[in-house]
Amino acid sequence: MLRHGYRPVTALALLATGCTGCTGGGDGSARPAVSPAGAAPPPPAIAIEPGDGSRDVRPDRPVVVSAVRGTLDRVIVRGGGSTAGGRLSADRRSWRTRWPLRPATSYTVTATGTGAEGERTALAGRFSTLRPAGTFRIADVTPRPGETVGAGMPLIVTFDRPISRRRAVERALRVRMSRPVTAAWHWTGPRQVVLRPRHYWPAGQRVTLLARTTGVRAARGVYGAGGHAGTFTVGPRRISTVDVRRHRMTVRENGRVVRSAGISAGKGGKRAYTTTSGVHLAMGKYDPVTMTSAWMGVTDPDDPRYYKKRVRHAVQISASGEYVHAAPWSVGDQGKRNVSHGCVNAPPAFAHWFHARSLRGDVITVTGTDRPLEWNNGWGYWQIPWRSWVAGSALGKPVHPREER
Repeated sequence: MLRHGYRPVTALALLATGCTGCTGGGDGSARPAVSPAGAAPPPPAIAIEPGDGSRDVRPDRPVVVSAVRGTLDRVIVRGGGSTAGGRLSADRRSWRTRWPLRPATSYTVTATGTGAEGERTALAGRFSTLRPAGTFRIADVTPRPGETVGAGMPLIVTFDRPISRRRAVERALRVRMSRPVTAAWHWTGPRQVVLRPRHYWPAGQRVTLLARTTGVRAARGVYGAGGHAGTFTVGPRRISTVDVRRHRMTVRENGRVVRSAGISAGKGGKRAYTTTSGVHLAMGKYDPVTMTSAWMGVTDPDDPRYYKKRVRHAVQISASGEYVHAAPWSVGDQGKRNVSHGCVNAPPAFAHWFHARSLRGDVITVTGTDRPLEWNNGWGYWQIPWRSWVAGSALGKPVHPREER
């Protein structure tokens, strides 16, 4: 729709290219053409939405510039100290912004083109976006920008407030990969969405998140106040298996066995003492870490169940307190029987080696117990079948990196 009130760019700006609708004076100067008496002036050759002087414009509504006659050459939209990106149509007849704008920001639009008869055309104007009732931001992104991670590492985006318009927010989360693989987002709650590939990441993969959430409408009256950009790299494809029945842990890197050792897992007898089976991920590593019986409500030193140990070379594999760690006190049992409270007890030399090599996101698969790892126990996301994982996406489909470039 054509909106009156936008003003042509000043004659100074057009001096180098000529002036649309001007005639030459006898002294060679450019003078405005005079319309016949009573004739309406011709409409501008360029139209811009939102209209000049518009206020309280929704940030998620695109800026659209159209060539009423002829084609467009260049469009610049500036505001908040930056230039808004946009796309020019193949026929050069229209241009629109690619991403939402900043809330509570004044913008200028400058457009130039070529008229139907080859003359230069131009138009400029201003508008401002609304000041929202509320804003949302990305509170945390895991992994950290620049971090090297394991092959199972999820990309976890946490927001500072609940998101009700999840489709719009998910659409603004763009992913680029050095080696395109199929992945999908899955909402784990109103404030968190997680990206996981269908299969483990290939070694050397680089994954970039471009969160274009500025100006995105996440709920009624709530718009994004910022975005995020960051890249992480996948290290060796390190996949370990813990066979609880055979009391053995084996580590493979890029498909090759690099080390194996006898271990002692949870002694069982009760659920709390049973190591969880399933696909675990390394969540962090500590040296040392103090482990106590407080997790099961035992804090009295006189209670026979009480313990408090300073443990070396511990790699956390769940949120419920499971670690792979050095256990010099159970070396005699390792490889023979399970005696721990649920952790994977390992020989000190092996635990030291494993701790040194471990990256967040390394895969540790445990087999041989009747207690499955819950999908939300730490980073147990690989416990969810692929079809169910995709169903947790607000858009209901995988991410195809070719479309995200």
